Amino acid sequence: MRENWSGRQREFSLPHQGGGKCRGAAAVLFFGLVMIFLICVPHHLHAAQIVDDRGAGVTLASPPRRIISLYGGLTEILRALGMADRVVACIQGDETVKGIPTVGTHLQPNVEMILALKPDLVVQGGVAKGMPALTRLEAAQVPVAMFAPHDFAGLFSTIARLGTLTGRVEAAGALTRSMESKLADVAQRVANRPRPRVFFEVRELNLLAAGQGSLVNDIITRAGGGNLVTSPQKLILYSLEALIQANPEVYLIQKGAMNRSPEDIYARPYFQELKAVKERRVLVVSESLYSRPGPRSAEAVEDLARFLHPEAWEKQGSGARGQGSEKD
Repeated sequence: MRENWSGRQREFSLPHQGGGKCRGAAAVLFFGLVMIFLICVPHHLHAAQIVDDRGAGVTLASPPRRIISLYGGLTEILRALGMADRVVACIQGDETVKGIPTVGTHLQPNVEMILALKPDLVVQGGVAKGMPALTRLEAAQVPVAMFAPHDFAGLFSTIARLGTLTGRVEAAGALTRSMESKLADVAQRVANRPRPRVFFEVRELNLLAAGQGSLVNDIITRAGGGNLVTSPQKLILYSLEALIQANPEVYLIQKGAMNRSPEDIYARPYFQELKAVKERRVLVVSESLYSRPGPRSAEAVEDLARFLHPEAWEKQGSGARGQGSEKD
């Protein structure tokens, strides 16, 4: 009997009837091994493989059915990919998927609770203080992927890799194309317009600003502004004296978990010296929209562009309003 095996001809003889138990057992064993190989190879070939933002390889034999998200932006991406019903737990404050348990915070995820839920994938948003938990989960043989996008290129890469891991490649491509289309429209509208100098307040007390290493920096740039904070860091402490000297033309105030109740900027001592305050070019924005990389990040670009350059949308109505017009 001849069989074509991996492009080569192999020849073997079947045992004759009554040719002995050993030869018969050998034939059965041979065919058994062949069947196991043929069954297993397709699963191997269709395994999802990516490299996460730690540089670690992540491999899943099949799309995950029980996902735990330790970052709200990743939960939003999973929902946009049609995987909300696979997310079985999230962190406190993440209300993207309703009615699921929480497993601590992004800084301190509860490893015991995570293990008890038996996930086949855990995703994390690149929070340094949460990394020890990932090490413990990997030691328990739980697949873990970490994503920490700091700009739109990194965000699109995150969406693509999550699409690969979840078997939603086409949905990931469609989501990215939709976001790119919105960004392209904004870019065309703000092209060749003056770029006002923008300050983004991450936190009022112990003033914290968004630096060049943040997604906020890319949002400001794509919206037709310029981040006056030149530090390459994601976040940087900023003194009042340095702020007054920098004198931003536009002042953005983030409101959310990191800046829950910012004081009215027009009532803050010394802030009246700022050009942005004098000209009332102050905008309160949602932390989840601006500082959380996810499917809505392109909306943040358009939201800010409408505020910075309302004339670019004159034919479509007025632009964004000033302080107090927070967009969720």
